[in-house]
Amino acid sequence: MARTNLLCTFAHRKDLNLIVDYVKKSYAIVEKKIFVFNDADKPNDVYVTYNVDPSEDYKKTPNTILIHRKKDTNTLYTVNALNEIIKTVNNGVLDKTYIITWENYKNSLLLTNQDGYRRIVLELYKRIDV
Repeated sequence: MARTNLLCTFAHRKDLNLIVDYVKKSYAIVEKKIFVFNDADKPNDVYVTYNVDPSEDYKKTPNTILIHRKKDTNTLYTVNALNEIIKTVNNGVLDKTYIITWENYKNSLLLTNQDGYRRIVLELYKRIDV
């Protein structure tokens, strides 16, 4: 399978249809699927995820970031958040060989914040076939 970039667009549930339409017009969605997750604690906060060709400029969509996914635990994360987790659990030391216990971050979106990192527990809201 060709390499793709996984993008995540942050949205409010009331704007979901608008965001999905915009994403469909703006990108060639590689796997023809868009997954929408919501924050388990704030159900109106949704995260629209989709795979695009690496040559696509993800900055053309507001509130969109490049993320990664650990398939086994359905963990979505940024590299910066992963680095913050390693520092947190490894006495402040960033060791790129440190083995993450992914099970601790199952069904989550991991982002950075002013305190280091933030874990958002995700629920699958819907899958959209493109």
